[in-house]
Amino acid sequence: MSAEPIDPAWLAAHSLPDHGRGTDKNARGRVLLVGGSMFVPGALGLTGEAVLRAGAGKLQIATVDQAAMHLGVLVPEAAMIGLPTDAEGEIAENAAYRLMDAASHCDTLLIGPGMVSKTSAQAMVEELLGQLDGEQVAILDAAALSCARSMAPRIAALDGRAILTPHHGEMASLTSMAIEEIAADPIDCARSVAAVCNAVVVLKAGATIVAAPDGTALRYASDCVGLATGGSGDVLAGIMAGLAARGADPLTAAVWGVWLHGEAGLRASARVGPIGFLARDLIFEIPALMNEAGSASPAPRRSEAEG
Repeated sequence: MSAEPIDPAWLAAHSLPDHGRGTDKNARGRVLLVGGSMFVPGALGLTGEAVLRAGAGKLQIATVDQAAMHLGVLVPEAAMIGLPTDAEGEIAENAAYRLMDAASHCDTLLIGPGMVSKTSAQAMVEELLGQLDGEQVAILDAAALSCARSMAPRIAALDGRAILTPHHGEMASLTSMAIEEIAADPIDCARSVAAVCNAVVVLKAGATIVAAPDGTALRYASDCVGLATGGSGDVLAGIMAGLAARGADPLTAAVWGVWLHGEAGLRASARVGPIGFLARDLIFEIPALMNEAGSASPAPRRSEAEG
């Protein structure tokens, strides 16, 4: 089956929220980013900066307590929440209690970047998804995807306000399909998971597929081999979270995030070289790309009223 191309025509027809003069940081949305470990303590620095470069107004980062202070220096614009850490250097399984209030007051909850332990990630997902209401968006990335299959009903209960970001290996775990089967028909695979989970699915590959619960499918391929580098997916997740917090619906946030990420890769390729640019090199391209592509729709946020 075919998928619609992600191109300037689609972006023009689905503009990002516009935040004009007089907009404060609350109106641009709040992101709660949960993840990290002592194995990859800097991953959330990439994700967090991408959240802010995509235009979100406020960011809270929750990670293992040993890394929180260092991340606070790396991303000084973010508020930091240190979480209990287990003997393996992972977020402790019982740490979610520290985040209940923050989860209930954010606009977008992003769980998973930089986490290694599937058990810890599942505990976070199980506890925090229950704190969300009908307006908040949840994004499950990396280790947090490991529980998506067993938690499909709970994800579906978010009524389409969830985004799942698997690569082909993670999709194989979600579906029990072989990677070769997924590669043979990624569009149908992404559509099927989107329908079961009632969520937007971003199936990452050289050609990325974005599928919505209603069967909509879009495709983006930049042929940018340099994007196949450590931290690239962390940046993509952050872009989508920032756009969703600003008020973009989940499909729009996902599609724009994929496009911005891919186009940032092309610009980094031209500036640095086709291979060897770093994930952090993508982040600085995001604001200019958004500005050039344009945005025009109003974006009232729940945070405006909360102050």
